[in-house]
Amino acid sequence: MAQQDFAYDRLAHDVHDLMRSISNKLIYAVGKNPATARSQDWLHAVELAVRDRMVEGWMATNHEADLSDAKRVYYLSMEFLVGRAFTNALLALGIHDQVREALRGLDVDFDWIVDNEPDAALGNGGLGRLAACFLDSMATLGICGMGYGIRYDYGMFRQQIIDGVQVESPDYWLTAGNPWEFPRPEVQYRVRFGGRIEYQDGRPRWVDGEEVLAMAYDTIIPGYATKTTNTLRLWSAKATAEMDLSAFNRGNYFAAVEDKNHSENVSRVLYPDDSTQSGRELRLRQEYFFVSASMQDMVRRHLQNGHGLSSLPEHAAVHLNDTHPVLAVPELLRILIDEHGMPWNEAWPLAQRVFSYTNHTLMHEALETWPVDMLGRLLPRHLNLIFDINADFLGEVNKRFGVDVELMRRISLIDEHGERRVRMAYVAVVASHKINGVSRLHSELMTQSIFADFARVFPERFNNKTNGVTPRRWVAQANPALSALIDARIGRDWRRHLEMLSQLKPLAGDAAFAAEFRHAKRSNKLRLAERIQAQFGVMLNPDSLFDVQVKRIHEYKRQLLNLLQVIARYHRILADPQADWVPRTVLFAGKAASAYHNAKLIIRLINDVAAKINNDPRIGDRLKVVFMPNYSVSLAELIIPAADLSEQISTAGTEASGTGNMKLALNGALTMGTLDGANIEIMEQVGEENIFIFGLTAPQVADLRAHGYAPRQLYESNPMLREVLDAIRDGAFSPGEPGRYQQIYDLLVNFGDHYLLLADFASYVEKQDEVDALYRQQDEWTRRSILNVAGMGVFSSDRTIAEYAEEVWHAKPLKL
Repeated sequence: MAQQDFAYDRLAHDVHDLMRSISNKLIYAVGKNPATARSQDWLHAVELAVRDRMVEGWMATNHEADLSDAKRVYYLSMEFLVGRAFTNALLALGIHDQVREALRGLDVDFDWIVDNEPDAALGNGGLGRLAACFLDSMATLGICGMGYGIRYDYGMFRQQIIDGVQVESPDYWLTAGNPWEFPRPEVQYRVRFGGRIEYQDGRPRWVDGEEVLAMAYDTIIPGYATKTTNTLRLWSAKATAEMDLSAFNRGNYFAAVEDKNHSENVSRVLYPDDSTQSGRELRLRQEYFFVSASMQDMVRRHLQNGHGLSSLPEHAAVHLNDTHPVLAVPELLRILIDEHGMPWNEAWPLAQRVFSYTNHTLMHEALETWPVDMLGRLLPRHLNLIFDINADFLGEVNKRFGVDVELMRRISLIDEHGERRVRMAYVAVVASHKINGVSRLHSELMTQSIFADFARVFPERFNNKTNGVTPRRWVAQANPALSALIDARIGRDWRRHLEMLSQLKPLAGDAAFAAEFRHAKRSNKLRLAERIQAQFGVMLNPDSLFDVQVKRIHEYKRQLLNLLQVIARYHRILADPQADWVPRTVLFAGKAASAYHNAKLIIRLINDVAAKINNDPRIGDRLKVVFMPNYSVSLAELIIPAADLSEQISTAGTEASGTGNMKLALNGALTMGTLDGANIEIMEQVGEENIFIFGLTAPQVADLRAHGYAPRQLYESNPMLREVLDAIRDGAFSPGEPGRYQQIYDLLVNFGDHYLLLADFASYVEKQDEVDALYRQQDEWTRRSILNVAGMGVFSSDRTIAEYAEEVWHAKPLKL
């Protein structure tokens, strides 16, 4: 009893302190009177009060890292899709209930203010969200880590759907400021573009050109239930020269600020449209901008801690998240050789011990390359260093394997076919001591396809690190109903030890637990249905099967295959309205790159199909289709807990891993998937009988393509498929413009069906019928859903990061 009294007194004390802190922040930091403060003002006040409570751990982490000489991990990524920080911070600190109570004491509704926080627009899809999960896990496991990226003024874009069409508008997420960041005007580095190379005493010097300043903004990344607190350092571009006042006074206002605006455009927008020369050049500038500042910052910190440059690999691990940060390799060499006088034969081996690289794609067209001419014009010294790396590498290969001209052409860092281009993925492989894929299948295929020659040269470098997701955000925060149920049965420690979910397996046959599980799922579906009705006026049946495909819109992810079976289902319902159809709600969400015409056309078709089906009185609530615009982390947190079925239907051999598949299964959705990416490992963990697998395997895909694929034959031989494609071609879903989707028909029937939708269609429809049959047996569906949750323990990002720390970075946890 005394212990309970102590806990009650401590809670009351915390709440009182929070009330005082929030009130002080509102008045003295936000500058608002409580009587007139808006919800945004209260949000900023409470965010600042919570931020204060993270600073002590942040300072202690940095102090201990310096004191203990801990090895630091520098994670370089173009994207960090961190989502909303407020509720995540409350979860990490364990003060969610106290903050809610404190706000109630101040007469402020917690829920009223939470939705005012914008998603930080620092990423687009899985790559950026993975980086955010990894930062969370590094802090939680005590790994001294630092994320480096760009502080974009605008995100990729805000997606609106107008008359079914994706319309992009600026996503200025900083409109109301960002209370979570600490500006660091004292931390600035000069980043150079252009210029030329001149030689003095035989040594190269990069001179002239233009310069831009990179200024640091630091965001605290808290670990869960630990004092370890890491940093996300983002760079913002600042002009080296201020406004030309003389031009301004002459009335030439545009010229007065032109140079400043040009310099600062570098950090304006995530992923500028690269369909133009200027867009591609801006992308290259962005990539070099952030890695240059990051490498300068890393070397400065290393020297300030009293170390010599020769010991850099013992104190720093630099991880390249895909190819976007690969210019960090020649940049580090430039710093070591040009600025610190280190000879090549010392600098190059040192760099190879510092860098490691994660590959995220098997598609050659997605492997980043840069024209030699463009790279030489913007970064002449770096092109020079890449040539040096290439010469060194090819020379070593010749010594080991003998002169093989064809091999040299295949592995050269410079692609000599047509326009000469630098192969950035190859630079990463040659420069890194470890290269990993992100699922077992991906890692195997990587060494058999895109990097086959390199795997022969460097077999010891290649390894697998299957992706994971943080259970803190994706269950504890996103799904409080399920979290409370799990807590009641196995305790709370699963948030840090996700393998504990295996303790739920015996409960899959427990009728009481199953009823509670179903109730939690239905409450999540009701929450989502209310949002959809309020936003789109579409009324959903919460007892229908919620069939979810949420991810970036891309042809290889095959949202179009999903839509083909939706249309087939629509036709089948019309043909047999008296049949016992399982009501189904099909949900899509995701953005298409602004220059990706085919993906945007697929979005339009989804919306046209939705408009027709949802307004057909013959269908009723047996089938509904919804496209939710502007997919984001916070929207994912709403959709994923409500999903019954998870669509993971990429062409086998194209998806590196996927993490949406993990999040959805972790929240109790059954997976409909091909044997691609991490679907294979999910199947192994949850059991073949608890997942719906269809379609060709990766070897079968390769075999079909090798022997000649004829999609038109499939179209002509399958009446259901032909009816669907004819309806699309003939304008059934676009009567005002009958030829709108002729291109989609041609891509699938006449132009090769590159991603094999027609080859997998029959298998997919058959498996969807199995889904219907199982959903009619609610007890059995629930049992399999529980087994999915119970089998997902291995897919924690904590497990992934622990493997990286031990096997790649050789970094030990801090002991605070």
